[in-house]
Amino acid sequence: MKPNLDSPEYFINRELSWLEFNQRVLEEAMDAENPLLERFRFASIVCSNLDEFFMVRVAGLKRKMEENGSHHDPAGLSPHQCHEAVTARAHKMTAQANETITEELLPLAAENGIHIVSYQDLNPAQKDFIDEKFETEIFPVLTPMAIDPSHPFPILLNLSLNLGVMLSPAPDTDTNRIAIVPIPAVFPRLYRLPDSKYHFVLTGQIVRNHLAQLFPGQQVLENFLFRITRDAELEFDDEGFSNRLKIIESELRKRRTNPVVRFEVEKAVSKTMLKTFQERIGAEEEETFRHGAFVDPRFLTLLADLPGMDQLRYKPQPPLMPAEFEKLDSIWPLIRERDVVLHLPYESFEPVIQLVSQAADDPNVMAMKLTLYRTSGDSPIIRALARAAASGKQVTVLVELMARFDEERNIEWAKELEKAGAHVIYGVVGLKTHAKILLIIRREKEGTQRYVHLSTGNYNDRTARLYTDIGLITSDEDIGSDASGFFNTITGYSDPPTFKKLQMAPLGLRERFLHLISREAERAKSGQHAAITAKMNSLVDTLIIKALYEASIAGVEIKLAIRGICCLRPGIKGVSDNIQVVSIVDRFLEHSRIYYFQNGGDEEYYCASADWMPRNLDKRVELLFPVTSEAGRKKLRDVFEFFFADNLKARVLQPDGSYQHKKRKKNEEIIRCQEAIYLDMIEQKEVPEPMAFIPQNAPSS
Repeated sequence: MKPNLDSPEYFINRELSWLEFNQRVLEEAMDAENPLLERFRFASIVCSNLDEFFMVRVAGLKRKMEENGSHHDPAGLSPHQCHEAVTARAHKMTAQANETITEELLPLAAENGIHIVSYQDLNPAQKDFIDEKFETEIFPVLTPMAIDPSHPFPILLNLSLNLGVMLSPAPDTDTNRIAIVPIPAVFPRLYRLPDSKYHFVLTGQIVRNHLAQLFPGQQVLENFLFRITRDAELEFDDEGFSNRLKIIESELRKRRTNPVVRFEVEKAVSKTMLKTFQERIGAEEEETFRHGAFVDPRFLTLLADLPGMDQLRYKPQPPLMPAEFEKLDSIWPLIRERDVVLHLPYESFEPVIQLVSQAADDPNVMAMKLTLYRTSGDSPIIRALARAAASGKQVTVLVELMARFDEERNIEWAKELEKAGAHVIYGVVGLKTHAKILLIIRREKEGTQRYVHLSTGNYNDRTARLYTDIGLITSDEDIGSDASGFFNTITGYSDPPTFKKLQMAPLGLRERFLHLISREAERAKSGQHAAITAKMNSLVDTLIIKALYEASIAGVEIKLAIRGICCLRPGIKGVSDNIQVVSIVDRFLEHSRIYYFQNGGDEEYYCASADWMPRNLDKRVELLFPVTSEAGRKKLRDVFEFFFADNLKARVLQPDGSYQHKKRKKNEEIIRCQEAIYLDMIEQKEVPEPMAFIPQNAPSS
């Protein structure tokens, strides 16, 4: 009997799957084989990830509970059931992270000369130094806030660190008083002691040990550090608004007063103080998270970046400059000759910077068009675009103002580009523009030529050293024509074009993927060998999951490399026993989206800005692009080969939603995907060009 593929038993809850991903990150922090400072970084990422999870996903669950608590997700959970499950899982994860930091990482740090010193343990000279820092730098900025009938509970900033203080009763009363001391983010999280490069005191500890100076003449009975997390998702209907920039700026201001979704406190807080603050903040008991030593462990990132401790980090893997770009005077002849596929961060992002910079300074370049989702603080891409606009080139930049938590930075860049003379588009009404595309139009002897860069990742030179991404630079006429049609569609009133080689979401990208999957299923049914291999950040889309189940039932061999969320259950007999799902969490964040379809031997490779998620396929502007050059396809084949051969960092998804490390056979060679890809690229780069033997003709008589 054919299985009912809509049954909840075939789906994993999205939020629980995400927490399993964060657990894999935590396991890297716990892994004693990793260098110590890299373990610090993983621990900090776990905490930052949980911050965003609560600000967005848990906040969304709470809204669903208020709006329509009876709705069930594909895995069969109602918002209430999901909220209960993820909260319990998050409490367990938080406790495990705290234990890892306090019981393992910081003692190991101390053995290596890195110390977080308590104020009480300072020697007299160190105490004098810290006291002076407090008097001159910290004290003038602090603002103690009394809480009483004439002083209402203040609006506390999202993720800010605060001290809750209990003071003795005022004269003629018997009620203890409470106050709050916000610790502004302008302060460094750590103050380095003068007699050592690696001895630090936490700013929160400094403030709490000087409360007498903030409340002179008062008796401080108790104090505790705490932090709140607010709903930070921007959700609004921008239909009818003529100024998208102003509405988003307004919504960003509202974030400051959004409901609290998590309340983090020190374990040592008294029940009386805890209850008082829970009531004032509006936090339920299940939303209250207790920490041992550190309420906000994100300071570990600062320790991970300490100079002079390279022995406690990964061995460097400096990005390789592709051979064709070395000593290259002009980029145009190279791209006219052939497509170039870049694999970041193993290869350098510099060719993309070269492309944009040369275009900005080339008098023959007439126009540049680019989508900007996220970029770095001091972006060479932005500087080049501004330079191009100032020189009179037609520069059009679509700046996505809704790039989560980068909204304010993108608003600043958009205004800067406008001042330089660029034409800035503030996104597309009703959609988030997530596509990564650059179009350069150049005047040449043969006529107008279009050059295009497409990528799975952002135009961000910083993350280009940390995220794995695939980029294509091409002068292909069809892709150039598609690129022009794409920009005309999103910047003007043009009807969507009939694309020749690109595919755009939300205009048919899901349908394209469903067609490619079903084509493999049909080949399998006809007796041909059929295969699908795909790599992405997340797999959530129900229709695609069901199509993959259908393909598996038909006999298609399916390998999925999914870093984060996966709502598909592999290994179910008769449904998904032909599907393998592997996740790798390692030094680089796996960010590239690559899709392969065997197609009866006429293989097709695609890369995209889109995951297989409803938000990518329905609510975002995305692009899928083909990789057709043999050199480019080889790079993608290598990615898959090394990814599924990894037996060190690879974890395999089980039918119950848990992950297990891939088992190694006895004496089996250890393969670490991210290291193997890099070493393979070095080896290929060092292979000399084949020597051509040219016979010499005999001299003519």
